[in-house]
Amino acid sequence: MRKYIAEFVGTFTLVLFGTGIAVVSGGDLVATSLAFGLAIIAEAYVIGNISGCHVNPAVSLAMLMQKKLSGKDFCGYVAAQVLGAVVGSAILVLILTGTDIGTASLGANYYGELSANGITWIGALSTEIILTAIFVYTILGVTDDAKYANVAGIVIGLTLTFVHLLGIPLTGTSVNPARSIAPAIFLRGDALKQVWVFIVGPLLGGAFASILFKYLNKEGKEPRKKAK
Repeated sequence: MRKYIAEFVGTFTLVLFGTGIAVVSGGDLVATSLAFGLAIIAEAYVIGNISGCHVNPAVSLAMLMQKKLSGKDFCGYVAAQVLGAVVGSAILVLILTGTDIGTASLGANYYGELSANGITWIGALSTEIILTAIFVYTILGVTDDAKYANVAGIVIGLTLTFVHLLGIPLTGTSVNPARSIAPAIFLRGDALKQVWVFIVGPLLGGAFASILFKYLNKEGKEPRKKAK
């Protein structure tokens, strides 16, 4: 139960601060990118030793495929992540209600006419697959060797920051189904209609990263010799 609570808290924090700063900063590219990246860095060192700090169904899917997560825990993690994200968005609504900023955005992801540049659903889906694959591949690589343990959180956070720098002008950057589901639930309408791209894309990206990592980093790798 502790690991599920940790995933809830981690995803809650990521969504509240990531989408919250996106809204209050007017979608500022650097501020929003840093908000998501710094949130991951902080949470990695707080809950990483409890749950692994996935805070993202795409990451949990990759870990399931790597056999580092059981089917039961995968379901528990995803449920906790989505619930944490929803509560994060709910708190953001509570904070913004009645302010001049309002609750018309909540950091939702869009494509087509509602996006910043009119990106098509194919373009949005492709963007999310590629960005998520890069992000998750980095996570798999930096967490696979204990010698990187001290810097893993920093590397992962900085990677999330740089994929946001490219993705925000295109789709708003999801790379995390839970992060996209939460604001869509509260905004409903077009946000809810389009959210499938930001669920399918990251999950496909996470799965691709897992397959690529197994092929490039695991296949043919000589097993470590046991100490005599």
